[in-house]
Parts: sequence; C-alpha cells; structure tokens
Amino acid sequence: MDNQVRELNVSAIENGTVIDHIPANNVFQVIRILNLEHTKHQVLFGDNLFSHKYGKKGIIKVSDTFFEPEDLNKIALVAPTATLIVIKDYNVAEKKQVEVPETILKIVKCFNPGCITNHENIETRFRVVDKSEMKLQCHYCEKITIKENIAFK
Repeated sequence: MDNQVRELNVSAIENGTVIDHIPANNVFQVIRILNLEHTKHQVLFGDNLFSHKYGKKGIIKVSDTFFEPEDLNKIALVAPTATLIVIKDYNVAEKKQVEVPETILKIVKCFNPGCITNHENIETRFRVVDKSEMKLQCHYCEKITIKENIAFK
C-alpha cells in the first residue's frame, strides 16, 4: 500500500450551523441534548477526527438550523472547547467559541431527589462553581451537581 494521504470531503452546507472542536467521544451527547436525532434537516457528524490543537475532536454540521442561546449553554456544559460557526449562503457569517455561563437557567435538572424543583413547577437555577470541572450548585437546595450527573430537561 502506498503512503498517500486519504481524506473524505463532505459537501459544504448552504445555510446552517457547524459545531467544531467538540471533545472526542462527546459528539453523540451533543446530538442528544440538541435533539438532532429527530430533526428533518441534514446532519453530518464525525468523531475521533484528527485535530492539531486537541489531538482528537468531533464535529457536527446541521443544515438550515440555528441555535438559541439556551442551546449554546447546553453545548458549553458538555463541550466547553466547541466552536460554533454560522453559515449563510455557503459563507461563514459568524464564528465564536461557546462560553460556560455563570448561571444556568431552566435547562438542567437538579440531581437531588428532595429538591423543590423536582416536586413543584419551579424553573431550575444553578450557579457554575467550577467551570473546568463543570460543577453546578443548585440555587434552591445548594447541592453540587458534578459533570457526570448533569441531566438536561
């Protein structure tokens, strides 16, 4: 076998969003939290791809889909290194790094079964106490939710 470099070219999207630099092995989690398995739009993804910066990475391309700030917060919680690229008319219209916010509203469930948010119709609210380890403190019961226990609503 020769030493040729082999690449797979994927067609560009006309309009939509590319989520790049997802940590390897988190691609399916991002697909799940954004509910992309139920979209009618074209979704292309790759996982464990070579990256100069991270070693390995994942990428998701979604046609005709643009994400709300709430969705960006979800992405930031599971893929804090992700870059969001908005495509319009085949061109990059916007490119930004996702950022973990100081406060997480409505999108995460409290893991404490005794928390009032699990028994009454109250929007959840968390303070991010550690962005690198992704630790969230519930505003109501003050319990700390660690990265492995984060569950989305």
